Amino acid sequence: MLAFAPLHAAASAAGAVVTWLAGTLAPLAGGAATAAAIVLFTIGVRLLISPLTLAQVRGERRRAALAPEVREIQRRYADDPGRLQSELFALYRRAGASPVAGCLPALLQAPFFLVMYRLFATGDGHPRLLDEKLAGVPLGWHLGDGLTGPVVAVFGVLLVVLLVLAWWSSRRARRAAAATGTIAGAPTEGPGAAVLGRLVPLLPFTTVLVALVVPLAAVLYLVTTTAWTALEQAVLRRPQPEGIDAR
Repeated sequence: MLAFAPLHAAASAAGAVVTWLAGTLAPLAGGAATAAAIVLFTIGVRLLISPLTLAQVRGERRRAALAPEVREIQRRYADDPGRLQSELFALYRRAGASPVAGCLPALLQAPFFLVMYRLFATGDGHPRLLDEKLAGVPLGWHLGDGLTGPVVAVFGVLLVVLLVLAWWSSRRARRAAAATGTIAGAPTEGPGAAVLGRLVPLLPFTTVLVALVVPLAAVLYLVTTTAWTALEQAVLRRPQPEGIDAR
């Protein structure tokens, strides 16, 4: 399969960093050095793109500050979806906010995640990386590759962690929707709101489904980046006391 040149080059560079980290960690981590390097590299990338995350959080806080007015507009124009939408957008415009604030920072983060996923799921640029092992299980193995004790144990622990993180994120998404009166930037009342309200809390569980079909290296990446996201939610997206400027 032909690789997209810039993506291949980026994955190769990332693979070189992971290989260097693994060599540095080898005296301490032994046979788990590459797995530890994947975790540290993922954390490093998340730190690198943290300014984008902060921009996303600021946009979300601006929306949250408007929640009381949003709920009042929803109540007033519940029977007029067209007017409801126009009044909401007028409110956001007056406040200098946006119902979809945070989308651009999220889109800018996507290339970083794509490069890391390509490296850890396919070994693009560094195929030998997936030959390394964690607890005797090659990083290139999938859950169905030899259902022996070590494979089931390693994948089982990681999948349980992902399930717990998904449950926590889903619960938090429901609470945020109730607090702000919006779901992913859209009002909780109006066309499609019911479907969106059911769909958004389920999205965190897609990570678990992905982990069932990707290699162990990619599962380690998913666990690390999902845990980091949960930490960001707990620290950056904690409820703000009244009177705190959402900027």
